Formats: sequence, structure tokens, C-alpha cells
Amino acid sequence: MNGPLSQIIQGIGQGRPDIVLSALIVVVLLLLICFPVHEFAHALVATNLGDDTPRLYGRVTLNPIAHLDLFGSILFLIFGFGWAKPVPVLPNRLNGNPRTSMAIVAFAGPASNVLLAIGFAIIYRVTEPLFLRGNASIADVIPYALQTAVFLNLILALFNLIPIPPLDGSRILAALLPDQGAQLMEQLERYGFLVLMLVLVALPTLMSSLITEPAASVTRLLLGY
Repeated sequence: MNGPLSQIIQGIGQGRPDIVLSALIVVVLLLLICFPVHEFAHALVATNLGDDTPRLYGRVTLNPIAHLDLFGSILFLIFGFGWAKPVPVLPNRLNGNPRTSMAIVAFAGPASNVLLAIGFAIIYRVTEPLFLRGNASIADVIPYALQTAVFLNLILALFNLIPIPPLDGSRILAALLPDQGAQLMEQLERYGFLVLMLVLVALPTLMSSLITEPAASVTRLLLGY
């Protein structure tokens, strides 16, 4: 699994500024936009549902510094897979049924990335004719950045909907399961990261079918090609 850092090094070594620029665009989009917006959505919804823990931890912000995890960011740069800092939420402080409210908080993250993807797609559709008539270098870079933004946000949304702890999908599933099933999900959470790593490494074809291919199809639909 090659991350943006290896692509940047490869591009420099081959004298290919286009490869370097493409990798830098991915880094900026994911670390400065996709991750922060995802975590901000969790924090904002949790706060609106009555839990002020995210606010106390300074997470109700779009500032990337508040959300980025150093180790997760480094892994993303090296291997192309990483994460941001989870937003601290106390389910018992949320209004209503704790499991249902926690599912709403969890769903807010993927939903925010879908909305971002739609927003970037709209910008792409509106501005595409301008770039076709403009400077060649700009015509290459900006549409590529917008296309990548749509794809990355859809990837992040679908990935987080996988029902394996600590991903958002596990909390959504827990709200739909009977009490025994929800308890099982809670017990699985202590091993969830290991299970997730095993699935990613052992079943790359399945992950591609569940995440990459659907994201690519929806990206083409949103961008109109």
C-alpha cells in the first residue's frame, strides 16, 4: 500500500511535477478538509444533542490541528491509510435514547462527507466550462482537485459506514440491534481496530467492492461522465 509520500518521492525522482502535485492535492484535501469536517460534524451534532464534552475538548471547530492525529496522519502519508482523532462523546449525556442518539452522532460524520462530495461536484460542474477555455496548466490542476475531492469524501463516508468498531457504522448498527447484539458490539470494540486491520489486509478485494468501486461509480455520476 503506497501513500502520498512515496508518490511525491517517485515524482521528484522521475522529474514528474504532475505526480508530485497530484499527491500533494490528495494530502491537502484529506488532512485539511475531509478529516476535519468529518470530526467537526460528530462534535457539532453531539453538542446539539446535549453533550458538551466535544466543546470542552475544543473539537467544535474546523481547525485541522484540533482533529488531526499525528500517528494516523503519518501512517496516511506512508501507507495511504490513516485516521483523525476520535471526538470524545459521552452517550449518557446525549438527549433521548443513548444508543439512538449515539447513532445519530456517528452518522453525522459520513453524512458530512457525502454533502462535501456533492458540494465539490456542483463546483466542478459549474466551473468546468471556464477551465476548458482557460490556461492549460490551471485547466489540468483545479478540475483534478475537485474530482479528487469528490472521490475522497465518498471513500471516507463509505469506509466509516463499515460496521466494525471503532468505525461509525458499528455505532449505527448497535442502535438497530437488540440489547444482546449491542452489548456484543461493545465487547468487540476493544478488539475492533485489530479486526479492522485484518479485514483490510486479508480482504482487499472485498474492500474494493464495498468502498472503492461504489465511490468511483458515484463520483462519475455526480461529475456527469
